[in-house]
Amino acid sequence: MRAALVDAGLALLAVRDVEGLSLREVARTVGVSATAVYRHFPDKTALMAALAREGLDRLAAAQHAAADRVGGGSAGFAATGQAYVRFALANPALYRLIFASSALAHTSGENEALRFLLANAAANLPEGAEQGSADIEAVQAWALVHGLATLMLDGQLPQEDALIQRIVASGHRQPGTG
Repeated sequence: MRAALVDAGLALLAVRDVEGLSLREVARTVGVSATAVYRHFPDKTALMAALAREGLDRLAAAQHAAADRVGGGSAGFAATGQAYVRFALANPALYRLIFASSALAHTSGENEALRFLLANAAANLPEGAEQGSADIEAVQAWALVHGLATLMLDGQLPQEDALIQRIVASGHRQPGTG
């Protein structure tokens, strides 16, 4: 039942924003009473946190697949950034739930998407890079793709795949040289 409620919440986020999502509607979508939801989630905040965690898992899966398609390395690192922007554009409400709400405030900060970002950044540093450079590289890469995704979602830039490729590739030409 919990998985069905999360799936229903994700399906509803595909057609409306977070503010428009209610526990009652999720319950109705699954075909259960509104009170049945409370056996699995104590409140809407808990459901939103579960949706955000599932969204992060899906983002991580998309990034892994993108990196694998191009064989890893620096091309894989750039591919994960492009996958991040494409994920945001394909799932705007879920993306905003994950990154622009407090849904994950009460959960642990570790997730596969973050682990993968840090591992990619570390793997793509030049030989002899100083300690801590991977963290800075990771934040720079995340800031680039997060900013690009947000600008596109907010209508400040066109949602064009060629633009995503050019901007993310330019941000990943020389990993670690900042």
